[in-house]
Amino acid sequence: MKLQEQLEQYHPFNEQEERDKKVMLQLLKTQPDIFTRENEVAHFTASSWLLNCKHTKVLMIYHNIYHSWSWTGGHADGEENLLAVAIREAQEETGVKEIQTVDDTIFSIETLTVDGHEKRGRYVPSHLHLNVTYLLEADEAEVLRIKPDENSGVKWYALEEALEACSEPWMVERIYKKLNKKLQV
Repeated sequence: MKLQEQLEQYHPFNEQEERDKKVMLQLLKTQPDIFTRENEVAHFTASSWLLNCKHTKVLMIYHNIYHSWSWTGGHADGEENLLAVAIREAQEETGVKEIQTVDDTIFSIETLTVDGHEKRGRYVPSHLHLNVTYLLEADEAEVLRIKPDENSGVKWYALEEALEACSEPWMVERIYKKLNKKLQV
């Protein structure tokens, strides 16, 4: 199923998702290169809330740009299957090889602001990430490894401890708390 159909069928969890869904659908229909970084205003990304098998812990990475513990995820880079992007990014960023989908439908959506920054010696202007999040699962016994060009830590956190580990207040309040709350629904 194409992303536009998935988004149209998605039932927003709260006002943030309701409003972000409208923005995403509008930009998906009107913006060129919306799945690539060539669109320097906004482009699609995919993230995961990567849980252990008991769904009591989440696997987080220490993000080098944001200097904070965060979820796994990254740019679509031309790929329109965002679930595949979320899985690939989780594997690349954590070293975990066996990742399962808890559900192959969209778990959460959010429009994220990205401040301008340097990456690989080049300035990246401020822009939006039109982010689609998937609920994934992995065995907590798998060997973890960092991806030095993106993160400097990989660690399992109890769901509430993950919120305390993150040093980005907006992400904690608006996104990570929402993801944990959705697990209880």
